[in-house]
Amino acid sequence: MTDAALAFTGPKTVEIREADVGEPAAGELRVDTRASAISAGTELLVYRDQTPSDVPVDETLDALDGEFSYPLRYGYAASGVVDAVGADVDSDWIGRSVFGFVPHQTRFVAEPDDVVTLPAGTPPAVGALLPSVETATNLVLDAAPRLGERVVVFGAGVIGLCVTRLLASFPLSSLVVVDPVERRRGLAAAMGADRTERPETVDDAVGDADLALELSGQPDTLDDAIGAVGYDARIVVGSWYGAKRAPIDLGGRFHRDRIDLISSQVSTISPSLRGRWDRDRRFDEALGWLDRIDADELITHRIPFERAPEAYELLDSEATDAVQVILAYGES
Repeated sequence: MTDAALAFTGPKTVEIREADVGEPAAGELRVDTRASAISAGTELLVYRDQTPSDVPVDETLDALDGEFSYPLRYGYAASGVVDAVGADVDSDWIGRSVFGFVPHQTRFVAEPDDVVTLPAGTPPAVGALLPSVETATNLVLDAAPRLGERVVVFGAGVIGLCVTRLLASFPLSSLVVVDPVERRRGLAAAMGADRTERPETVDDAVGDADLALELSGQPDTLDDAIGAVGYDARIVVGSWYGAKRAPIDLGGRFHRDRIDLISSQVSTISPSLRGRWDRDRRFDEALGWLDRIDADELITHRIPFERAPEAYELLDSEATDAVQVILAYGES
């Protein structure tokens, strides 16, 4: 059986290349991929050549090594079915639906401890959204929303929508989501936002918020977040801007109003939480929220793996209203 993997080979260029997966070693299992989720944040930075060249891809994931340079196999959200096991792995694994933090490819091998068994009945495409839910969980832990707070979320992509669903479970005074795309604002309302706004109306509609989360992926949106919060407020920055830059006004009320900027990134847990939280606990919490978030509603496009270049062209289009794009491998 010939396997294939997606490779970023240059700016705005992806290719499907042959991959030699082979049989699993004694302590490994092999997974037949059924779906993988494209990250419209980090993966578009790779696609557009907007990643810093001296930054490691991800030192916490064994499947992702090296630095951001072409050619690069990238991706971290694949789900499928175990189709073979090595001599030292229990045969009960065969047929089990699992998730792995691996790049986009038709099959992959991994050790049992490096995959996650998905709850029974979880569609592969929904299982592939698990990293987004985990990231949202980390963001909410870092944001630490409090009773009666006024909260505004900038960006209603997949991460922003998952964050909105989690925040909607808190007894907040108000939850506002800001995004330029009508379809995304509609999804934000369905996820529990009290109100949605376009970026051009946010100054009039949102002010004196206690907490803002900047999840748009656009560095200039940080200025909007600063303008939307009040004295002694918190802004959690979950976006990774890569090589993108924008002038941010830190010379005005930001300084005198004692506004906190908090960086949140899923590879680590805040030092203030590490006494009680570790990655396993956070991941278990995210897994429990996977079905409650109604993740299937976030999937707007399913594109066959062999047509992957079309998926990136779609996400790169300024006119797109795509939210989550899934690469489908056979049954998904």
